[in-house]
Amino acid sequence: NANKIKRTPDAKKSISLPVSRVRLIMKSSPDVSSINQDALFLTTKATELFVQHLALSSFNNGSGKDSNTLEYSDLAKTTEENETFHFLTDILPKKILARDYLKTLEQMQEEEEEADL
Repeated sequence: NANKIKRTPDAKKSISLPVSRVRLIMKSSPDVSSINQDALFLTTKATELFVQHLALSSFNNGSGKDSNTLEYSDLAKTTEENETFHFLTDILPKKILARDYLKTLEQMQEEEEEADL
């Protein structure tokens, strides 16, 4: 509940993301004319919690558990396989080597040519 969260100095310390950057991103929307400080705080905290959830899910399902690392491939795999994060697949696509992409592109073109016949 937004009313229960008090913006105290302790609450500000609990935020890691730069509030000024979140404000800038929010103001970049043409639909936003002004930003309430409580809305800014809650948006910043919610963003932080979302990123934490994504990172934790990716770590738990990733390959770096043994070495205590989180890699881009873990994030990409999580966004691809977990429906909750599926909307991020365009932002965190699976990396592919150029030669593999060219091979796939060539196969697609061949299939299109065969379909046209």
